[in-house]
Amino acid sequence: MLDLVRLSREAVFPPGGEALYRKIASLTEMSSGMEVLDAACGRGVSTRFLASFGVHCVGVDADPVLVAEAERRTREEMPDVPLAFEAGALDDLPYKDGIFDVAIGELGLAALADPRRAVAELARVTKPFGCVVLVQLIWTGNVDPERREILVQHLGARPLILVEWKQLLRDAGVVDLTVEDWSDAPSPFRPSAGGPFPDFSEIFTFREKVAILRRALRRWGWRGVRGAIVREREIHRLLTRERVLGLTMIKGTRWTPEAAENL
Repeated sequence: MLDLVRLSREAVFPPGGEALYRKIASLTEMSSGMEVLDAACGRGVSTRFLASFGVHCVGVDADPVLVAEAERRTREEMPDVPLAFEAGALDDLPYKDGIFDVAIGELGLAALADPRRAVAELARVTKPFGCVVLVQLIWTGNVDPERREILVQHLGARPLILVEWKQLLRDAGVVDLTVEDWSDAPSPFRPSAGGPFPDFSEIFTFREKVAILRRALRRWGWRGVRGAIVREREIHRLLTRERVLGLTMIKGTRWTPEAAENL
């Protein structure tokens, strides 16, 4: 599902919508002159939105095609805004230690990299006492292993339970964790409440769905696309009726012994 959304040429805001990213900007006290990293930025929709708070925003994604599109859209729509995009591995970020005031790990983080290494990298590039924020899927219901694996394959990401995400942050030296559930937040993905993921048919117009499926056929072949369609009904039931997945925002502060000594 995440790959299909990424294949769309439409600039779709991530789940949670502008309200979630406005809340992130408020919690991290974003202001002019701050350096912000948006990891797994995709087409840079949320990156461009965050830049509207006057910060210097850098978007990084493992997919160079999406990064190129993010750069193109930014040149066309916001040529004078301090924005930069880069293709790079999310579990081996191409940045020095401690250079960002805020580092955000988007939904695609767990789909494109090992979560433990990716979270550690977010913390590494964040300044002491800077903010690390995750916007991630969490398991909220009991699902047997077989159906859970079907969900994982369908979504293109491997969600964790909340305590696992929190432990990854603590292991990376991120403390004072704040957690908010955004599962029912309206967004361009889903204008009304009901869960973080709608049926694929609710997101795009018929014309856009045809274009996405053409690109999906070129990438995965008919067998891969057919398999996704066959699983869609069962997946949608699990995501909407049984509510086995939620969308959570976790914000913390990077703590280091060296920084503590300087207090």
